[in-house]
Amino acid sequence: MGVPEPSRSVFVCTQDGLRIHVREFGPRSAPGLPVVCLPGLTRTTADFDSLAPRLAGARRLIAIDSRGRGQSDYDPNPQNYNAAVELSDVMRVLAALAIGPAVFVGSSRGGILTMLLAAAAHPPAVVGAVLHDIGPVIEPQGIARIQTYVGKLPHPASFAESAEILRQLFEPQFPKLSPEQWLSAARRTWKIEGGALVPTYDPRLAEAFGKTNSDQPPPTLWNEFDALAGVPVLVIRGANSDILSVATVSAMRNRHRDLEWIEVANQGHVPLLEGGELLDRIARFVEKCERVHRNVQADLFPSQ
Repeated sequence: MGVPEPSRSVFVCTQDGLRIHVREFGPRSAPGLPVVCLPGLTRTTADFDSLAPRLAGARRLIAIDSRGRGQSDYDPNPQNYNAAVELSDVMRVLAALAIGPAVFVGSSRGGILTMLLAAAAHPPAVVGAVLHDIGPVIEPQGIARIQTYVGKLPHPASFAESAEILRQLFEPQFPKLSPEQWLSAARRTWKIEGGALVPTYDPRLAEAFGKTNSDQPPPTLWNEFDALAGVPVLVIRGANSDILSVATVSAMRNRHRDLEWIEVANQGHVPLLEGGELLDRIARFVEKCERVHRNVQADLFPSQ
């Protein structure tokens, strides 16, 4: 689905001199809470093409290409493709664009960054979080599957061929996608550069991600998740996900009693952020975050 209203591209320089690309929607003076969208490991701001127009207007929304993805600069040192550096980049963007307390939509790796930010930022930056097929426990089988293709995608001759490559890779997790949806996914995964189709991310991302030991579970992020205890949280899980398990969602609900969650049928990691019902649910959640934040502010700063 295309973007029905224009976005603005902004570039913010990191501490080490790279340019981070940000797409901005909606007026900067909008009354609602800002929304910050953080894509997954190899993904770009294009993943939010349907969601952004649904939320923007009443509020300002930004979507950030992590370094080495989308229109952001590639890092000459691929070892900098790690969560600590990317978290620093996010904080730099928030400061440069004067984004105060905001609702975060974190997709996979972006959800990890959201939890890390909630634990690290003082005063709190996260006043609501959508965790998009991610949680404090990441299943090792999912990591092993991702390692089979990150940085290893072929260079297809056409977007039609690209769509077929994706279908063969991901149809077990996404058995009901239409040809048009596979083609749209291909256009988010490859770009035309120098007359050829190349991935929309730095293939050397695999050098950093490949060091993850898929035979052992990665460290859990329960402490970071608990930093969200005082704010609304919405979890979106693909029913076929091999990254976020039902058991992990259940444990998250036990620790965060007001947590909301949605399971998207016939989709895996990560479910598409499209379709009226899902987008409406996210919009209602953002509105809830705004109400909760207003109430908190009223309690902290009662009128004299």
